[in-house]
Amino acid sequence: MGIIDNINKLFDHRIRLGIMSILVVNDSADFNRLKELLDVTDGNLASHLKALEQAKYILVEKQFIGRKPNTRYSATKLGKIEFKKHIDALEKLIRK
Repeated sequence: MGIIDNINKLFDHRIRLGIMSILVVNDSADFNRLKELLDVTDGNLASHLKALEQAKYILVEKQFIGRKPNTRYSATKLGKIEFKKHIDALEKLIRK
């Protein structure tokens, strides 16, 4: 097995890497919090969230708080496993 085999192409982009970093250490985060922490536009964030959702790395939960819609995101078990493998692979690469 090569040193970069576990580097996940889906986490290559800094925004997806940031989303997963936030969601792995927090139970969940809503759209506005992710947008604020990552300093990105609505459309940019939405497209990266969609890619992670399609890979089944994040779970999307839509609800209403009062009369306002709220969308929360959390990392799935698969997402956490794949992200850890990615980070471990990067650490091994750095140590070489």
